This record gives sequence, structure tokens and C-alpha cells, in this order.
Amino acid sequence: MTGEEAVVTTTIDRGVALISLRGEIDEDHAPALARALAATAASGLALTVVDLSRTRFADSSVLHALFDAQRAHRAAGVTLVLAGPLQAAVRRLFEVTGAASAFRMADCLETAMTP
Repeated sequence: MTGEEAVVTTTIDRGVALISLRGEIDEDHAPALARALAATAASGLALTVVDLSRTRFADSSVLHALFDAQRAHRAAGVTLVLAGPLQAAVRRLFEVTGAASAFRMADCLETAMTP
């Protein structure tokens, strides 16, 4: 993998927990993603959006963190939405695994941010 450093950031925007992923997110970054997702599930906010639009690569550890987060969010009564548009490698991960149907997905961040 090449390019910019992978980054996981969390912000609150319009009362929504927004987790933004940038770069190539793999098993080295999945723990930071899992921590961010756990914090947003417990935040008391009604909606968490994971912005995947600037994620060039994600592996199965990211998918595992997202599945764990989905269960935690559901248990906490918090909606979890994944936002795109997805880049080719990330889209392929969801297609090959069949995981896309397990998540609420939005084509863009603005759509995802709308409750």
C-alpha cells in the first residue's frame, strides 16, 4: 500500500457523531476505529455516520469492527450509517463478502447525516 497516512477521526456535526476514515485502513488501524465506534455508541447521540468516501482500502478487520459496532449501536438504540461514495477497493470488500446488505448505506455524506 502507498500514499497518505491512514487516519480515523471523530467529530460531532449537527448532533451526529461522524467518524471519518481516510487512506488505507487495515488491521493496524482497526483498533482505533473500534474505539471510536464504541465511544459513539455510548455517546447518547441518536446517529453515528462512518464516512468511507476517502478510504482507499479496507480489509476484513475493518469489516469486523463495523459488524461489532452495528451490534453495539443497535443495543444502545443508536442508528449506524455508512456513507460513500465507496472507492473501488472498499466497494469490492462489501460486494465480495455480501456485507453491504447488513448495513444501512448512503451514497453520500449529506444523505447519511439526515435522520
